Amino acid sequence: MTTAIPPGMERPHLIGVGGAGMSGIAKLLAGRGAAVAGSDSRASETVAALTALGVTVHVGHRAEHLADDATCVVVSSAIREDNPELAEAAGRGLPVVHRAEALAALMADTRAIAVAGTHGKTTTTSMLAVALTALGLSPSYAIGGDLDAPGSNAEQGTGDLFVAEADESDRSFHHYRPEVAIILNVELDHHANYASMDEIYDSFETFVDRVRPDGTLVINADQEGARKLTARLAGRPGLNLVTYGEAEDADVRVTDLRPDGLTSEVTVELGGRTLTFGVSVPGRHYAHNAVAALAAGVAAGVPADGLARALASYTGVRRRLQFKGEAGGVRVIDSYAHHPTEMAADLEAIRAGAGEGRVLVVFQPHLFSRTQELGTEMGQALALADASLVMDIYPAREDPIPGVTSDLIIEAARHHGADVTPVAAASAVPDAVAGIAGPGDLVLTMGAGDVTELGPLVLGRLAV
Repeated sequence: MTTAIPPGMERPHLIGVGGAGMSGIAKLLAGRGAAVAGSDSRASETVAALTALGVTVHVGHRAEHLADDATCVVVSSAIREDNPELAEAAGRGLPVVHRAEALAALMADTRAIAVAGTHGKTTTTSMLAVALTALGLSPSYAIGGDLDAPGSNAEQGTGDLFVAEADESDRSFHHYRPEVAIILNVELDHHANYASMDEIYDSFETFVDRVRPDGTLVINADQEGARKLTARLAGRPGLNLVTYGEAEDADVRVTDLRPDGLTSEVTVELGGRTLTFGVSVPGRHYAHNAVAALAAGVAAGVPADGLARALASYTGVRRRLQFKGEAGGVRVIDSYAHHPTEMAADLEAIRAGAGEGRVLVVFQPHLFSRTQELGTEMGQALALADASLVMDIYPAREDPIPGVTSDLIIEAARHHGADVTPVAAASAVPDAVAGIAGPGDLVLTMGAGDVTELGPLVLGRLAV
């Protein structure tokens, strides 16, 4: 297993180093001995964790933060061209490396497993990383979220396996050359970058074409978009194709799935054998993620029995149905779900664990473009809750779109019979939750923005 620093990345500067993907790159490079520096817009737990690893982090973006001896600048798609550090790099003629290119360089000499597709990349990647680690295989990994603590989204291992979350949102997953690829789902998302399903299919085909000769693609057998992609891939030379799911024709077939509160037990048929193992997160969606992880690990040569047992050691990832606490008899759980399919899957999973209590949601829409395209479906998903509070749209990297507000979601939700209340200011959420929640209820803070910060505030208010 090589732990060499990729050429030209001996002294990298990462703009937005505190982000989920960028912080992982920083940790991996530091683990290989690079002199890593970077900047972020604000201090955070992640920034503190990177500093503890010896990474030099500047708070704020200024041209002078770029060291004189920097060998390259690493950016993500979220960094705008007018960023002063990026402009300084251009003025000096320094190489500018996209985050995915940096990750591809780190994966180049490993046996890579890349996890792509909508809804479940972080969870599936995490499950594999945790299970392979539990088996003593010391994988390297890069995940789009923290397993259990800030900075745990990446690790430089000593084994030859490298598990990585492969982001299709901006086509950056085209940089990777995996031995095993997973495609969980194929849906029209990321509307700023894809105009149609044909563009989505073309992009995934490009990703599959990057799988190493005689490598394996593990793909969903239940979801319509994934099945259509499988049909388009039929007969690809040098590609082993393994399907998974509940469909009768799945190669790794789920034959039983039993929920048990906030956990579940899944039984699969694989290679003529039956395996039953536990999944420590609730719901059908997460059980299927575990089956995808099992199929990929087996394709990489990991024994199925041991891997199935090791998958039970996975206990979750930050923001993926993460239990935040209980106060006044009310449990609070945080969800990263921001696409209608994810929202519905998490609400169905939580319903199974809520018992006789109600499921109450605090939802923050993410991105104007996503709300414009999928606001109706978001509202329909919220009808699965007993009551919802809907916040203003979290813009992230986007500028507002005229006429696109949370009202699109609220109106759609009410049309589907949902009990929905708009709450524009985040500061008003704790009191609003306290006004409707009672003992036995379960509150889900949901969205990809800063709604995640409200869980502790809600718990504090409920405790009064």
